Amino acid sequence: MKSLKILILVLLLQTKIFSQESPKREMRAVWISSVDNIDWPSKPGLSDKQMKSEMITILDNLRSYNMNTVVFQIRPTADAYYKSTKEPASHWITGTQGVPPGFDPLQLMIDEAGKRGMNVHVWLNPYRVQQDTAKSVLAKTHLYFKKPELFVTYGRSRYFNPGLKETRDFVSSVVGEIVRNYDIQAIHMDDYFYPYRIEGKEFPDQKAFIKEPRQFKDKDDWRRDNVDLIIKQIRDTIIANKPEVEFGISPFGVWRNVAKDSEGSNTLAGASNYDDLYSNILKWQKENWIDYVTPQLYWHIGFKRADFEVLAKWWAAHKYGANVYIGHGEYKLSTKSPDPEWRSPDQIVKQLEMIRSMPLIDGSMHFTASNFLKKGDTLRKPLVEKLYKYIALTPEANRITRIKPQSPTNALIVKNGSKLALTWKAGLNNKKYVIYRFPKNNITDFGNPQNIYYVTTATQLEMPSTNFENYIYAISALSQTQTESVPIEFIKK
Repeated sequence: MKSLKILILVLLLQTKIFSQESPKREMRAVWISSVDNIDWPSKPGLSDKQMKSEMITILDNLRSYNMNTVVFQIRPTADAYYKSTKEPASHWITGTQGVPPGFDPLQLMIDEAGKRGMNVHVWLNPYRVQQDTAKSVLAKTHLYFKKPELFVTYGRSRYFNPGLKETRDFVSSVVGEIVRNYDIQAIHMDDYFYPYRIEGKEFPDQKAFIKEPRQFKDKDDWRRDNVDLIIKQIRDTIIANKPEVEFGISPFGVWRNVAKDSEGSNTLAGASNYDDLYSNILKWQKENWIDYVTPQLYWHIGFKRADFEVLAKWWAAHKYGANVYIGHGEYKLSTKSPDPEWRSPDQIVKQLEMIRSMPLIDGSMHFTASNFLKKGDTLRKPLVEKLYKYIALTPEANRITRIKPQSPTNALIVKNGSKLALTWKAGLNNKKYVIYRFPKNNITDFGNPQNIYYVTTATQLEMPSTNFENYIYAISALSQTQTESVPIEFIKK
């Protein structure tokens, strides 16, 4: 009890915010893409053992960068990387749509990421059904064969028709099933709402416009309202099932160019969310329909048509209470890039240093996981040495009601022969645990990330015996909303 009171006092007296160089809370996420086997699995038809091994390799690698979140694509084309009663297993897993692997990929991701202290955001595409209609990949059980009237073809791809209420109801039901069945941090969607324009081709939704025009006479306004409606319905679905689950959007990096709207950014982008993808991101932020926004700023600092710095500042100034994370394009890094800015990781380092100087930005997401594997120490060394040297906890969402966790109990140092372990028991609302390590008899600053030793969902941690006696250890708990409990000190059994 005495040690607990001491730790409470330390926390109450702690007023210092650690330097921007190493914040205690910062989003450090990486997208894990499944479409076209970009990241996982590396190709269709691998054995269960191979797929599991690949996933663990990815997570171990991301952990070595001190990343704290993965954004796992579980519904790339109206298919499933999880146990679904509504859509078939993805053909990018086993090679045949509707034939699942012998394990649940999403549950494995949640379990293994949690052991490594990482949260899981699940990434869904709302409308895309088939990348290339010339290929026969859809399972006979797919909704397309039961209700073909819900779908349209644009170019070589097939989509749900965004103009139909039945589309919104179905996609929302998919979200509801995922939220109910899995212990996830967030539902995540990227920039693919209405598809990017194909020159000379109109998206084939005229019949739906005639059938369900609502009050609209202008089709572009009607299209934007279609997307507004599905975003609002998904938000309501999440709240009805698990209100502590976040809803995030990762839009194309430009909302509108200033030439079209005085509120737009000082850019000359060839496409925009509002005008081309019919996604009015700012409205969703203003209406509290989303918890975070991650604009994809895949341009370098100083790029004339869409300058990274200009856009980062613009999104920070237009957050409206949502958390803002910046999307970085590591996929562009190549020694053979025609742009000298992308020939070394220096560009990413500069971007991260820049956004750390902007207090309204809450962290980063990186595209994609395979790049972190391929680049190895070429990317890891500058990131870890300069920016991600210490573990960081993820930010709390501004719009989610905080769930306060109890402190863990029975925090013990257990010795079994030559082996040592820290063990503890979960308190109420404990989802994850933060292990702190301090020099012997010198508990100092819980706000300093240098003192975070490990984060995990487990309730014990094996420890190296070397120099163990030179340190004192403490533990706190994190709730589903990333709210931290009062730490308690480990005592010898």
